[in-house]
Amino acid sequence: MAPVVDPNSKGPSKGWISTFRRIVRNFTPSWFAITMGTGMISILLFKLPYNGAWLYWISVAIFALDVFLFTLFFSVSTVRYICYPEIWQAMIKHPTESLFLGTCPMGLGIIIEMIINICVPAWGPWAATLAWTLWWIEVVTSIAICLYLPFIIMSVHKTEISSLTTLWLLPIVSTIVCAATGAMVAETLTNSAHALWTLVVSYILWGIGVPLAMFTLVLYYHRLTMHKIPPREVISSVFLPLGPLGEGGFGIMKIGQVSLAIFPATNTLIPVAGQILYVFGFVTALLMWSFGLAWLVWALASFGRAKSPFNMGWWSIVFATGVFTGSTITIGQEMTSRFFNVLGTVFTVIIILFWIVASAYTLRGTISGDIFFSPSVAQLEDTE
Repeated sequence: MAPVVDPNSKGPSKGWISTFRRIVRNFTPSWFAITMGTGMISILLFKLPYNGAWLYWISVAIFALDVFLFTLFFSVSTVRYICYPEIWQAMIKHPTESLFLGTCPMGLGIIIEMIINICVPAWGPWAATLAWTLWWIEVVTSIAICLYLPFIIMSVHKTEISSLTTLWLLPIVSTIVCAATGAMVAETLTNSAHALWTLVVSYILWGIGVPLAMFTLVLYYHRLTMHKIPPREVISSVFLPLGPLGEGGFGIMKIGQVSLAIFPATNTLIPVAGQILYVFGFVTALLMWSFGLAWLVWALASFGRAKSPFNMGWWSIVFATGVFTGSTITIGQEMTSRFFNVLGTVFTVIIILFWIVASAYTLRGTISGDIFFSPSVAQLEDTE
């Protein structure tokens, strides 16, 4: 006799549907920090001063993984806001979760850089056109996020200086990453006018992001001196100042490098304008690297003292220290300095080891489901 099945019981299919819905509802923008960190690993392996063919192919493999993760996360996020439009409004108004929106264009910017590094030499001009098209998408989204989210903080949220964190830097850094990416894109364009305007927009983006980041760092330094280091749950955020300082230094250096060729070719300003901008970019990058070194020491001391449990903020450590390392390697290349080359290599090895640890914790949290939590959704459900 066949067993009687209760139609109201939760079978395996209903269990999977319920799990998928919970994952989608709690899939926050912070997941794009994984693509930022993973993409930085591929860039560092590609740029490593002491390199080899086997490291190049590992870099290509990690780049492919990064593209897959970005596509997956973007698809899940799209489903989230289409199926649950009320979550979008709750997320935008949330004082912390909304700040992670900046990780999306930054993750795209890292992919564009690797398209330029790997795909353009292999596939030719159409890959450069693809990178330029994606870059303009990054420009629009990064400027929108950089200008809109700080305005929300000013107009909606009441914030005390004691609760300020470096997460405020996330929407701002998106424009700095976009500026650095723009310089790399301009270098691949065959049309001089297009390259020039790409450089001009990159300077504008850098001019928006870096001063705003510096103002925020002043506020954060004041918060640290008045109210001590952040609690252990968010202690990983102390590494985020390395993001604007490292990427800002690399960006202004790269813009100067490209200006050295583009400005004379287009007869822009004076004949030596490119040389002036190149020297200005290198000196500025060196000063920003020096400032970042101080923040790195404070971050290491704070993180080691607090013994932070794993959370998605660990991925910000991978990205922030990664861009600082990228700036270190670029300075070494420009100066032909063994010191910076060795230091960049050591930093790269340490970051790769930390990336492996963060990946293992993330995989374990994904399997258990503990990592899927959205503060804005929890707040929305409490309200309902």
